[in-house]
Amino acid sequence: MKTKTLTIRILTPEGTLHEGAATAVFLPGSVSPFEVLPGHAPIISALGAGEIRVVDGEERRFAIRGGVVRVRDNEIEACVETV
Repeated sequence: MKTKTLTIRILTPEGTLHEGAATAVFLPGSVSPFEVLPGHAPIISALGAGEIRVVDGEERRFAIRGGVVRVRDNEIEACVETV
């Protein structure tokens, strides 16, 4: 049975900005924004300026200047520069 949640870690040069569970994550891809749901295929992508939106019952928003993200096995790691 597939898991219904994701684990996300948002890292900055200063430390961990956010770590926790999510049901959906919206990311500002460098070419276009995209959404990650449980079961998403593995991907590595550049991120542009915008917001990372983490949804798990409530929505949290994190403004970023850019960075990179890796999605694998329902785990998301984003290394970003914050605004």
